[in-house]
Amino acid sequence: MQYITHRRFKAEADCGIVNLPYGTEIEERGGWLFHGDKRLCTATSENAHQYFARNDDGEGALRGTLTQAIQKELRLREGETPTRRSERWEKVWSDPVCQQYRRPEHADYWLWNHAFFNAPIEDLQHIAALVGARKGA
Repeated sequence: MQYITHRRFKAEADCGIVNLPYGTEIEERGGWLFHGDKRLCTATSENAHQYFARNDDGEGALRGTLTQAIQKELRLREGETPTRRSERWEKVWSDPVCQQYRRPEHADYWLWNHAFFNAPIEDLQHIAALVGARKGA
């Protein structure tokens, strides 16, 4: 499966320190992400979710932008009341599209599962609109 760097990845990877600019093509092999012959991280790791996006459909850059915008929109903003943030989260908890992307082992709080970071663009656009996330936010 093909991936793309949707945010600069300048960090410690499995192979050592790497600096991969936006748009770098990455490949998944055996559950690991590789840049050439350098093993970066597992495809299900936090680094994979925050910096790389599945790109076998050519929509990796958009997929990464949408997942980041959704996560950003759901964070508590400076000066915002917790009630306002809760209103956005209530929409997520009650939406059937969102439910398929929740990790079920955490009944009292929401964690996005691996499928969220690989979701079809239409689902991510639905979730972004639901929470009021702006693409590129």
